[in-house]
Amino acid sequence: MSTEIPREEIKRLLRVRELLKKKKPEFIRMNSWRLPRLGDGWRHPRTLDNKIKWEKKGFPARVKIGYRKPRLVRGLHPSGFVEVLVHNPRELENLNPEIHAIRIASTVGKRKEAEILKRAKELGLKVLNA
Repeated sequence: MSTEIPREEIKRLLRVRELLKKKKPEFIRMNSWRLPRLGDGWRHPRTLDNKIKWEKKGFPARVKIGYRKPRLVRGLHPSGFVEVLVHNPRELENLNPEIHAIRIASTVGKRKEAEILKRAKELGLKVLNA
């Protein structure tokens, strides 16, 4: 039961996602501003004394499900395409140019990359890292 979503609706939801991203706070680890050895990467607050866990005023925001983006555009590239990692030209055959955009894997050499680019152009696929 896969109903096709109109392109305009996806574009609208991508704009909504960008607006929500601007409002979303930076989630940082407790005491990372005090102890340089701690990175800024988020860690879930666990202890009873943790002020972020209790969402005290003056402390950074806690990760919550309410900060999620619209379900239909989750995981999409900002251009609105589904990003597909490609290692060789054979992997391009079953892709739809209206839905998919390709990213060439970093382990692919120059000769095979040229083949992939040539085949992608024939099929009308967008290459994100040409």
